[in-house]
Amino acid sequence: MNILFVAATSQEITSKKINTQPNLITGLGMVNTAMYLTKELINNNFDLVINMGIAGAFSSTLKKGDVVEVIEDYFSEIGYEDDTNFCLFKEFDLKTKLIVKAKTKLKPVKAITVNTVHGNKKSIQSTVNLFNPDIETMEGAAFFQVCNYFNVPCMQIRSISNRVEKRNKSNWDINLAIANLNMEVEKIIMDL
Repeated sequence: MNILFVAATSQEITSKKINTQPNLITGLGMVNTAMYLTKELINNNFDLVINMGIAGAFSSTLKKGDVVEVIEDYFSEIGYEDDTNFCLFKEFDLKTKLIVKAKTKLKPVKAITVNTVHGNKKSIQSTVNLFNPDIETMEGAAFFQVCNYFNVPCMQIRSISNRVEKRNKSNWDINLAIANLNMEVEKIIMDL
């Protein structure tokens, strides 16, 4: 099986087993992910594309180091402000919600994809009220959208590095998140 592993940073792929496969390091964010993944899928064919990376958790049921599979993802910032309210466009044919079938036994979660990670109590609460997400990433919805466009089977595997809260890097555990992420992705590819 020809698998492409996609990550925002090279630090997120530490497994020697995964590094023997094709890897695409896109850089942070939706635009980089869309641009580099599109270029890769135009030039190469894959049986499966796996997006792997770390994420922040909104859900209190998720702990640092938990590894999850994203099955629903939103471009959460596509909308408009109406004074103090954020509103989603309903009158345009915009695909801001992407859903895929679960492919693993990992906990399925709902994500939002953002340009600016949350770190303000008021904006966190507004986002929870609007989307009720489990996690946030900076690439996921763009990854799903590109894979759907090219009709390529895909999965998004994320590991929790921190809670979504007022920014406090001393509460993060990126090393644990990356170690658990790579261990779980190794298990997934062994079961294919």
